[in-house]
Amino acid sequence: MFAGETSQCPGCGKVVYFAEKVTSLGRNWHRPCLRCERCKKTLASGGHAEHEGRPYCHVPCYGYLFGPKGVNIGKAHQFITKKPEAHKKTKLNIFN
Repeated sequence: MFAGETSQCPGCGKVVYFAEKVTSLGRNWHRPCLRCERCKKTLASGGHAEHEGRPYCHVPCYGYLFGPKGVNIGKAHQFITKKPEAHKKTKLNIFN
């Protein structure tokens, strides 16, 4: 983009002028329009995650929506497990 050229902001759809642009995800944004899709927190250019062309903050939104699932992460809840039982020694009676 050369000085004097404009583009549309993917956040609001309005014209982004050279002096006010923030480039991220291969497009030009207004600074306040570059926000996390989930929590709406303002993001820094290059300091965020992306999924299908949409910006997300790394923690917690991207991890919650698209990260691994398991104990205390993602959409899963904490699992309560039983304590493992002590191994019981048993005699093998091979003569019966």
